[in-house]
Amino acid sequence: MRIALINENSQAGKNGMILAALKKVVEPMGHTVDNYGMYAADDAAQLTYVQCGILGAILLGSKAADYVITGCGTGEGAMLAMNSFPGVICGHVEDPVDAYTFAHVNDGNAVAMPFAKGFGWGGELNLEYVFEKLFGFGHGQGYPPERVEPEMRNKRILDEVRSQTMRPLLDGLKSIDQELVKGAVAGEHFQDLFFRNCKDAAIQEYVKSLL
Repeated sequence: MRIALINENSQAGKNGMILAALKKVVEPMGHTVDNYGMYAADDAAQLTYVQCGILGAILLGSKAADYVITGCGTGEGAMLAMNSFPGVICGHVEDPVDAYTFAHVNDGNAVAMPFAKGFGWGGELNLEYVFEKLFGFGHGQGYPPERVEPEMRNKRILDEVRSQTMRPLLDGLKSIDQELVKGAVAGEHFQDLFFRNCKDAAIQEYVKSLL
């Protein structure tokens, strides 16, 4: 699995800590981590939590990433931004139980975490425990055991509902402020990471047109 890390501007200073915890946990599992920044608070490319949602949707929609880890001060804004796009099911994850139940009940492809609210002593340990529960035990297997069948059925129903209510990704991206989208893909290492891993020709051409 290719996992993308995206940090917005208010919590950019924690990027190194989050990246270290993520790689420590998931690389021994065989997963790959791509760090899309922000890398520091004074990066030239400043991402808002809205742009984290745009960037996350582009990465997932183009299959340049299989999973997105993002967040903001509370995690709420980043979650709402991510869930504004088709093909994204983003959970709000604060602790390991959230991570485990989201992975098995909701079977999403992104999480938004609070990197300021409640993030104090032991914050890096909570990150490690969250990533262990998020990636170490599979996805979509249902929870608790006696609820496996209805939970998996509900997920299929949700997927069908979203397929009917969400616009195609490119239509949505092209209809919003193009400077906003351009800013979302302006990160220092975006082009190297994205074009190497993108698997959707139409999205790739659209992104090239922005750059």
